[in-house]
Amino acid sequence: MQNIDVEKRIDEFMTWVEKRNPNEPEFLQAVKEVATTVIPYILTNEDYDGMKLLERMTEPERVIIFRVVWQDDQHEVQVNRGYRVQMNSAIGQYKGGLRFDPSVNLSVMKFLAFEQVFKNSLTTLPMGGAKGGSDFDPVGKSDPEIMRFCQAFMTELAKHIGPNLDVPAGDIGVGAREVGYLFGQYKRIRNEFTGVLTGKGLAYGGSLIRPEATGYGVVYFCEQMLRTIQQEIKGKIFTVSGFGNVAWGVIKKIDQLGGKVVTISGLDGYIYDADGISGEKIDYLLTLRNSGNNRVEDYLLKYPEAIFHAGKKPWEVKCDVAIPSATQNELDLEDAKTLVENGCICITEAANMPCTLEAINYFIDHKILFSPGKASNAGGVATSGLEMTQNSIRMNWTADEVDAKLKAIMVNIHHLCQEYGQEADYVNYVKGANIAGFVKVADAMLAQGLV
Repeated sequence: MQNIDVEKRIDEFMTWVEKRNPNEPEFLQAVKEVATTVIPYILTNEDYDGMKLLERMTEPERVIIFRVVWQDDQHEVQVNRGYRVQMNSAIGQYKGGLRFDPSVNLSVMKFLAFEQVFKNSLTTLPMGGAKGGSDFDPVGKSDPEIMRFCQAFMTELAKHIGPNLDVPAGDIGVGAREVGYLFGQYKRIRNEFTGVLTGKGLAYGGSLIRPEATGYGVVYFCEQMLRTIQQEIKGKIFTVSGFGNVAWGVIKKIDQLGGKVVTISGLDGYIYDADGISGEKIDYLLTLRNSGNNRVEDYLLKYPEAIFHAGKKPWEVKCDVAIPSATQNELDLEDAKTLVENGCICITEAANMPCTLEAINYFIDHKILFSPGKASNAGGVATSGLEMTQNSIRMNWTADEVDAKLKAIMVNIHHLCQEYGQEADYVNYVKGANIAGFVKVADAMLAQGLV
């Protein structure tokens, strides 16, 4: 097959998607990243070619947009917009997080739901893909305000979810507190106690190590990547962005395995700690985050020997491994060039789509180990799936049991990425993750007819 034919098919497909989804840059970026690797694979498989499987996967099964009305502490009426994008249920009930952040819009929700389809497929657990949230900003809000918002949000969302239909979880802005308020309102409305949400507190059906799970899974995946070039985590220098639950889990596990994390970041800039972020410093990060504080500069209040770089990103710091853990498109082409010039050998995405397409292509062109978030950050939803299992069988596993199952899942995801992404002298994890995720969903869709 001539390359020109492949490029033509990719261009035709993207033109079709762009026409149907105008003004949705995040969604189109996510689709293009998948299309460039999956369409060439489709064209070599007569069972897939002509069935418009990728066209079907980019069209959500259902998009729910709703008004959320609540009252703040000053008795002022506030109005927000809520979303739930139920993207694909070919391999199981919808599963994906809820995000409360001012950046939330339809494009962001669709991109996250689309990524979730492939991510959930890679876990091999029976979960379809969805995502939801609101443009509500929990930062600076009181507990009563957050509770009232969550109750108003769930009053509408409850009509569209259920343990055998759609099981949301937390994401940015939705932690244990918010999940608790959401779960309580669902229980009140439906008059039933079911595992309709994951990320719950341990007292009412949650799973051990769930808060750390995404970060732990990222590090387990990174460990497997490094082993393909006969390297280990121990003794390596890591730069990490963000300082929420994901970054916290990443730093905690790297520290356990003998690596050294020297940065964290927030909206205000980044911290460089040459001595490494370990021990009680990791606990302090969690204290800062749980206080609702988004200022990483406050790390200096307790550890003044660190250096704060206002308004900058941590990718200028020399490292062996970079783990972007904050948000989408936080690492661009110039950052990628800086990392490579400084000797970085591995980039493992912990956030959803934190690297731009230009940065990703630069890493791949220079044969730098690079993993897309749909593969390396799948540990969070995998552990959510394990929480669902525990809820179904009315049993709680120990932290060691959950951790062992999580590691086995991440090792298996790495194996799948290697299988489909192995090239002559390089593992293309983007290609491997996209094709491996696609195959399972595509086979299920073909078996179920025109769905």
